[in-house]
Amino acid sequence: MNRYLQTARRWYEGTPERALDQAYDAALMIKAIEDEHFGGRPIVPRPNSYRDSTTDYFETELKKYLKNVRLRLAEFKASRSIFYATDGSASVQAGSTSLSDRERSAVILEKLRFIDEVINRYQTVSTTSTSIVPVSDYSATEVDTDLDIATNGQARTVQPANKAKNSDGILDKTGVLPRSIVGTLNRIRRDLDPDSEEQVVQTYRSAKEKTRLSIRFVLLLIIVPLLTQQLSKAIVVSPVVDFFRNPEEAELFVNFELEEEALQELRIFEERLRFERLLGREESLSETQMDNRLKEKAQEIGEHYSHESSNAIKNVFADLAAFVAVALVIVTNRREIAVLKSFMDETVYGLSDSAKAFIIILFTDIFVGFHSPHGWEVLLEALARHVGLPANQAFIGLFIATFPVILDTIFKYWIFRYLNRISPSAVATYRNMNE
Repeated sequence: MNRYLQTARRWYEGTPERALDQAYDAALMIKAIEDEHFGGRPIVPRPNSYRDSTTDYFETELKKYLKNVRLRLAEFKASRSIFYATDGSASVQAGSTSLSDRERSAVILEKLRFIDEVINRYQTVSTTSTSIVPVSDYSATEVDTDLDIATNGQARTVQPANKAKNSDGILDKTGVLPRSIVGTLNRIRRDLDPDSEEQVVQTYRSAKEKTRLSIRFVLLLIIVPLLTQQLSKAIVVSPVVDFFRNPEEAELFVNFELEEEALQELRIFEERLRFERLLGREESLSETQMDNRLKEKAQEIGEHYSHESSNAIKNVFADLAAFVAVALVIVTNRREIAVLKSFMDETVYGLSDSAKAFIIILFTDIFVGFHSPHGWEVLLEALARHVGLPANQAFIGLFIATFPVILDTIFKYWIFRYLNRISPSAVATYRNMNE
């Protein structure tokens, strides 16, 4: 019983920081959409930029994230007030025991500043604004605004009658009643709102459609190049290469490595044949018979490596067709790319701190870890053999000495520059796991 009580208490004590992290993640998603699709400016429809369907998608996404920010900030303020009133302690211990109180406070203030910076761009708007979503005060006591889409595809805001008159900072608004009680009452009011069910259904449908489009696009990226490579190789490339490349006149080997492999295979066959004859397991063979056996084996090896050489040439053209197919899929599915990016961001940002740290360590150890050079060497040699090129050991060594180092630098910069802002506790967990 005590264990369950301690677990419940730890979950309760971590509520403020957990709610703030979720609000911060939602604000990051808004900032990512602005940077990716609107040049860092607020999400506003512009002429000749996106079609109505894409505009509706951005509208739904932004409205969802802003609502998430409001709800999580309300949860952050309410739980923080109740926790301080009952415990009188300023320490939040869930998931961040490695950070001091001063560092934790600085992280919380930094997140709140970033959230303010993002949502303030949608605080005030003139009557002629064409903002995609309603803009108002996104504090914990805000009443949701309604969105009316005009016939021309633009959006205008319809302010509710009971909209809050002041627009103080997120943590500065005061009133007659404590903020926690006001936030609880507002949550109850939203739960009893007759339109809340419709909003939940709309959010679910949007998430379902996003998941469906993302999975479909990923399958397209996998299936289309594979089918294109195999079909083009079997139907188009192979007949053309076989027609222009006469096996009797063409070179048996496209590179010297294949020739060395063939000679080594013939040498091993000859030595094994002589060894078996010396042991008495083979009938006595004259030199003429020995030469005939070697000639038959040489012809067999030559046919095999001639097929390997032709197959390497076919792979080059088939791979080019696959790359063209991938490029066409990407060019003709830009909307799906935006949806997939948003889906991946939500999936990654929704992971726990330990899961994020585990994925980072897994990828860094595979691609830039201590044993990664062996994997890169095998991968490069297989790629060179696939297209019929000799495995240049000097190039492979130079590649292994530079490319993993560049990847390692990019990983470290990303962790320092972005992950430290998105989830500081995940960085702390990553460092503890890495040690």
